[in-house]
Amino acid sequence: MCLIVFAWRPGHEVPLVLAANRDEFYARPTLPLAKWEDAPGVLAGRDLEAGGTWLGAGPKGRFAALTNIRDPRTPPVGRTRGELCVQFLRGEMGPGEFLEDAMRRAGEYSGFNLLVGDDRELWFLNPRSGGPINLKPGIYGVSNADLDTPWPKVERGKAAIAECLEPPTTDALLNLLHDPEQAQDHILPETGVGLNTERMLSSVFIATRTYGTRASSALIVRADGSRELVERSYGPYGAKLGDVRLELRD
Repeated sequence: MCLIVFAWRPGHEVPLVLAANRDEFYARPTLPLAKWEDAPGVLAGRDLEAGGTWLGAGPKGRFAALTNIRDPRTPPVGRTRGELCVQFLRGEMGPGEFLEDAMRRAGEYSGFNLLVGDDRELWFLNPRSGGPINLKPGIYGVSNADLDTPWPKVERGKAAIAECLEPPTTDALLNLLHDPEQAQDHILPETGVGLNTERMLSSVFIATRTYGTRASSALIVRADGSRELVERSYGPYGAKLGDVRLELRD
């Protein structure tokens, strides 16, 4: 997943509003958002190549989402990062405790950003930049660098979600995720992938023949414990494949 923008407002009647895009090669086998028969209570999409997920919900208000770190100088190593989301969703550790444990095991994985929470707390970890962070109220964004790194797509996403909060709807969140505008060259990051690829990756929504936004996810968590989770799937050139809409209550 290459973009997560969210508003965290503990104490509010809608404490968490989140929108996220997963960008991946279309050829990578994937299942859409669904209940996992082998993990009771877990609802998530599934990467069939490695077995993990990029975003999901679990029992007791648990939530997890992940992006990788874009660094072409460092080859992939170790275990699949998507298993970190699954471990949290299936487990019993609190968010902070889980990320402390994940920090100790970070060398087993390529670089990642991991967001985990429940109905009381929301925590973030990028092992390359420091230890776990207990997030304060605010609007945040993360792509394939650190939290709130001001890449154009992160800034656009944060500005857009700020306009979707009163009241938030999953349709509005999905719409903000379907923004194909590429950034101007002078504000592009330099991550070592070349100018043409930087341009292609700079938009919130990516649509090419072989690579692009595979899934857009919208999550609304309410103070009464109910959650609304929607995933919209896409194919090559951004062709819409369908929606999965779930209303969750523990």
